Amino acid sequence: MEPARPAVSIKEVAHEAGVSIGTVSNVLNRPEVVSEDRRRRVLQVIDDLGYVRNDVARQLKAGRSRTVGLVVQDSANPFYNEIGLGAETAAERLGQAVIIGNAGLSPERESLYLGLFEEQRVRGVLVTPQTPERARVDALRSRGTPVVLVDEHAVSGEYCSLAVDDVEGGRSAVAHLLATGRRRITYVGGPDTLHQVRDRRAGAQRAVDAVTGASLDSVATTALTVLEGRRAGEQLLELSPDRRPDAVFAANDLLAVGLLQALVFTGRVRVPEDVALIGYDDIDFATSAIVPLSSIRQPARLIGRTAVELLEDEITGTDHRHRHVSFEPELVVRESTSPAP
Repeated sequence: MEPARPAVSIKEVAHEAGVSIGTVSNVLNRPEVVSEDRRRRVLQVIDDLGYVRNDVARQLKAGRSRTVGLVVQDSANPFYNEIGLGAETAAERLGQAVIIGNAGLSPERESLYLGLFEEQRVRGVLVTPQTPERARVDALRSRGTPVVLVDEHAVSGEYCSLAVDDVEGGRSAVAHLLATGRRRITYVGGPDTLHQVRDRRAGAQRAVDAVTGASLDSVATTALTVLEGRRAGEQLLELSPDRRPDAVFAANDLLAVGLLQALVFTGRVRVPEDVALIGYDDIDFATSAIVPLSSIRQPARLIGRTAVELLEDEITGTDHRHRHVSFEPELVVRESTSPAP
């Protein structure tokens, strides 16, 4: 195997084209100030030599980057992929690009990506914090990197932030279950370190408290995954029919899919006849499940687009003030919550 060739320098391009380094720089950055003949000659040499400009160095010299860093909570959840797509759409309109880092529910990995993005001098960072403790995010911002909190409510006003009202989402989900005639509700979700899990359960409790004879139990999970949903479903199957809930609210759709698998595949429980089931996020899997899942829809792509817009306003706005943008959840009803017999 031949050794890798060293990168072609701008000095080599200038020598080969018979022009100054400044002329090559102008061709790359301000082509309108270079004559057509020289511009064509320089571009031909660039093509012949395979020159690739060092964009990081150029951006550092200019004092700004065209790259935005996005650290998501868990890329295994399609909800965060949709946020990423929305962010990419908004960034592209601004002539920018988004680099996505998957924290995988790990504060350590979140810190790793924040450090890497800072080293790369990104334009700013969008982050879905893993824990309430934000020392690493605070430090990043204090050193001059703008930060927007995504799927989070910055009550202090020190950051721009945006999120869906998860308390209202939880209330809406369980109010719907109660409206179908169910009364024994079980909430499945975890870990409690995630504010989304806590807020959705608080909303569920609010709905139950408003209906006489309704009750709310909980099954904790270690993650918001299909596998954890299946484990929770197996726990419910161990209960006798008279102790089993007649409705389940899952903290997200991945859990709901796992619950559905555990309950339906055994043939011991029918959904929705025996147990109604509703999830959260309204991912594509919800529609294509063996029993189409009711869910609480979040405008994920709109969240991503708005996050980039908030970041850009913080960077370029002349009168920027930190603010929180709240989105309303939307109930989407499908077969998994048909009215009780």
